[in-house]
Amino acid sequence: MAFRVPDPATLRDIFSALGFVTASQRMTLVLQCAYKAAQVSDTTVLLQGETGTGKQVLARAIHSLDQKRCRFGFVTVHCSTVTETLAESELFGHCKGSFSGADRARGGLFQAANRGTIFLDDINDLPLRLQPKLLDALQRGIIRPLGSDRETRIDVRIISAANRPLEAMVEAGAFRADLYHRLNVIQLQLPPLRERGEDLAALILEFARRYPNLHAGITSLEPDLVEYLQSCTFEGNVRELENAVQRMLFNKSEGASLSRADWLHQQALSAARSPHGGEILKAANLLWVVMLKQAVPLPELMRRIESELLEKALHIPGKTRRDLAEMLHTSERTLYHKISAHGIRATTRRSA
Repeated sequence: MAFRVPDPATLRDIFSALGFVTASQRMTLVLQCAYKAAQVSDTTVLLQGETGTGKQVLARAIHSLDQKRCRFGFVTVHCSTVTETLAESELFGHCKGSFSGADRARGGLFQAANRGTIFLDDINDLPLRLQPKLLDALQRGIIRPLGSDRETRIDVRIISAANRPLEAMVEAGAFRADLYHRLNVIQLQLPPLRERGEDLAALILEFARRYPNLHAGITSLEPDLVEYLQSCTFEGNVRELENAVQRMLFNKSEGASLSRADWLHQQALSAARSPHGGEILKAANLLWVVMLKQAVPLPELMRRIESELLEKALHIPGKTRRDLAEMLHTSERTLYHKISAHGIRATTRRSA
């Protein structure tokens, strides 16, 4: 069946009204696929992308556009917090007396989402032992509460999200191939914010509109702000940007426009309040002097600093790339791309 997708401008307006704001041509292509996916309400959808790229917002938008299911529940399962001991009860429910403390029968999250959508967030963190049970529920459309000998049929749409590439996890034996193929019917890849520079202005203004209690009346951005932010990496993606905008609004006392000075001010205050704020502030002041005296453009200065920091990290003996990624609070994949982008010859071992 062919579905008519609205023109790009209308499509962006539709998703903007549902909380997903973009001006990016690349992301608009993702929205076209998401709109189509919403029309096929019994098909599973897999959203892949870094943490903070908007996967949960897009999942909820797909549910809202699903005419068959939008009137019923949208239930989120945070797979990274699901414990093996309580997972079956959380997902499928339990009978009274099925385990110590089960003083009454309780429905699970799949029952709560019946006729609606269940969103499996961070599906890559689901313990291996639970994956066959989830696969069985998806394939048969049937669940059995813990302690019960009766099966219950459910009608649920599955949307899952992964912040690590599932294909690589399947190859490494960390994720079941059959479950991956069951989830990966429609796959949408959300690009990171650093690859969507044209989204910055629209997102900042949208976040300013959402938090009028912090500072009302922001209507424009100074060109120097957007130009500066296009050189930032945004490891936390849209979520990081939203938090920073809230800090800018909180610290702003007057005016209807946000500028680069507002951004740098909130960063300095955040650094000063952090456990190592004094050291960070001293380093920032030193770099400011270097930038002024040597006339080094800020993007070039930040590039050189990142390169030097990576060089130091990569020469720590006995560390794998995974170890370094954890030390730097980033993903192994992002670390690899940064090493390549800076042309650094890595001396670390690949992760086991």
